Amino acid sequence: MTDAPSTAPPRYTVLRERHAALGASFTDFGGWMMPVRYSSDLAEHRAVREAAGLFDVSHMAEFVIEGSHAAAFLDFALAGRISTMPLGKAKYSLLLADDGGIVDDLIVYRLGDDHFLIIANAGNYAEVAGALAAALDVFPSPAPAVTADGAFGFVTGTHVRIEDASEASALLALQGPRAAAILADVAGLDFVAPARRQGDEPQAWHLDELGYYAVRAAAFEGQPVLVARTGYTGEDGFELLVPTDAAPALWDALLAAGAAQGLVPAGLAARDTLRLEAGMPLYGHELTRDIAPAQAGLARVISSGDEDFIGRAGLAARADAASAVLVGIVSAGKRAGRAGYAVVDAAGAHLGEITSGALSPTLGHPIAMAYVTPDASAPGTELFIDVRGTAIPATVTALPFYRRKK
Repeated sequence: MTDAPSTAPPRYTVLRERHAALGASFTDFGGWMMPVRYSSDLAEHRAVREAAGLFDVSHMAEFVIEGSHAAAFLDFALAGRISTMPLGKAKYSLLLADDGGIVDDLIVYRLGDDHFLIIANAGNYAEVAGALAAALDVFPSPAPAVTADGAFGFVTGTHVRIEDASEASALLALQGPRAAAILADVAGLDFVAPARRQGDEPQAWHLDELGYYAVRAAAFEGQPVLVARTGYTGEDGFELLVPTDAAPALWDALLAAGAAQGLVPAGLAARDTLRLEAGMPLYGHELTRDIAPAQAGLARVISSGDEDFIGRAGLAARADAASAVLVGIVSAGKRAGRAGYAVVDAAGAHLGEITSGALSPTLGHPIAMAYVTPDASAPGTELFIDVRGTAIPATVTALPFYRRKK
């Protein structure tokens, strides 16, 4: 995720009038004017932890990757192994620069054997679009341009196609322990996947069949909907991708279905404290072009096979045991460290810097993520946060800070 600033004029999602009618305050986020809150940050945060919250995240970018070598292309373009993903599953991955720095973190959904969806951060839209196009230019396609029988590869379907679906799509996130019950009650939402091939029948499915990080097709009032059991809050929940024109009616139907279940519209302020409690990185804070995946605790995302991918050589060149690493930090009291605050030892020597911090609404004490020197990264290490000249005692702890009960 990202909050990188944009110099372009701010944009609004198709739900702008809905948000204004609900009393939302707006903030510029990745070049979009997005709801930051409707009532209070704390109330919206607690609603997601205890019942459910509905977020408009239509500022996110969507790209469709298709073609008979789409999986091989994504293995090359991204740092994770995509071709082994089962149909109907989602996967967290990274888009790297040649030098191994992180261009963006994103989610890949496998919608068909040769059909993938990427959801990327709004603030990195241009960078992701450019990086995917550049990767395609140098992709060593397994199929020749002219096949053995003399046919052209693109005619026989070997070409990889990238479609920018960002303008045509809206994304809603329903998150919280009551999300499944609410979604099951949405009027007009039919859990029926359309036929994938000519002659097939549409397939009805039940929400209970949709596991974590899985995706299925459905329909809302005759419009296609992708229902994914993913999110950015640490709670059970769903993300619903719909054609832009269908988003207002789906937003209304979700709020109506959840009215008796404690569902509230929730803004980006609550989303930020929720993701922080869940130990999820935010692009521009925990992830940047200057950070290597291993520093951010994301080495598990990198493919361990022998295949080449963009950024692989750069990662090898970056290997440095002295590089700062991302940790969780907790402290007592109410004064939270914020992004940019220094982390020091008892003698005041600089150990690192906080990337995100807040007074945790769920836990009731300050939490933060920070990059610190490796010798200060072990859980249990005692250190200090420099909060406007006051050294606040703190302790390194394992992430996440909050884990939902299953």
